Amino acid sequence: MLSYWLLFGSAFIAATIFPFYSEILLVTLLADGKNVALLWLFATAGNSLGAVVNWLLGKYLLRFQTKRWFPFKLDQLARYQAWFQKYGVWSLLLAWMPLGGDALTFIAGMMRVNFWVFFLLTAIGKGLRYAVVILLTLGVIHF
Repeated sequence: MLSYWLLFGSAFIAATIFPFYSEILLVTLLADGKNVALLWLFATAGNSLGAVVNWLLGKYLLRFQTKRWFPFKLDQLARYQAWFQKYGVWSLLLAWMPLGGDALTFIAGMMRVNFWVFFLLTAIGKGLRYAVVILLTLGVIHF
């Protein structure tokens, strides 16, 4: 059971503003023969809950945007906000992307997107990503 919780933790960290790749552990655990459904569940849950951290940061820490330690530069924030306003909440289905996905979840908090809409769309996108990684690893789908 420890392996699944380690995957949960790595997926959680990977969804925050810290650079981390949970897919490496996921593929390793798949190769070890761990339960596929549990791996998908723990990875998706950890990554989705990690995105909640970004949403909360966006919602409550925006007042610190001029501080040096703030994770995004003002011009980046403006670009992300404009993009988010153009494409709306449906863009949260792309929160799984390695580049920009974490920023989307942060911007969703800044824009005060309804939490349950945010969580549902983000979890769907992240769940689909882990499903694709699993299916590719198992050789079920090919590119």
